[in-house]
Amino acid sequence: MLRTPTRASTEHLSAIRALHAVAAAMGGPAGPLEGRWWVEDTTRPPLEVPRDQWRWHLLLPLPDVPEPGTVEAAREQARASGAAVDRVQVVIFTEGECVELLHEGPYSEEKVSLDVMDAFMTEHGLVRNGLHHEIYLTDFTDPEPKTLLRQPVARR
Repeated sequence: MLRTPTRASTEHLSAIRALHAVAAAMGGPAGPLEGRWWVEDTTRPPLEVPRDQWRWHLLLPLPDVPEPGTVEAAREQARASGAAVDRVQVVIFTEGECVELLHEGPYSEEKVSLDVMDAFMTEHGLVRNGLHHEIYLTDFTDPEPKTLLRQPVARR
């Protein structure tokens, strides 16, 4: 999985461009764009924290683990695109058991879906066990976006 770590939400487009430039230079298909989100403010619920304080990683799934040196060569090849390719790296992570829900509609209305997920977790004795994860099934410009919301969980 290719990843770009970053802090500010204003860097989203730059990060997306870098991911796609490196993936294209690798010559293989990449899966849909994904994001892992968190906040470091422990005094407020995450959705009450201003977006410019959210932290995130954007990801593109790869079909297989690249051979050593492949990503470095792809970054060099993609450098001419002007994208921030030096921030792109390969990561492998395992989430384990997750609660998932397909959210259909604007990102600004995800709270309703997240509340449904939270109620399900409470009802089934589950607690958060990792970063909130989103898989963007449609383009960001789609007026009716579809987003798979995923929350890694553990039993209480």
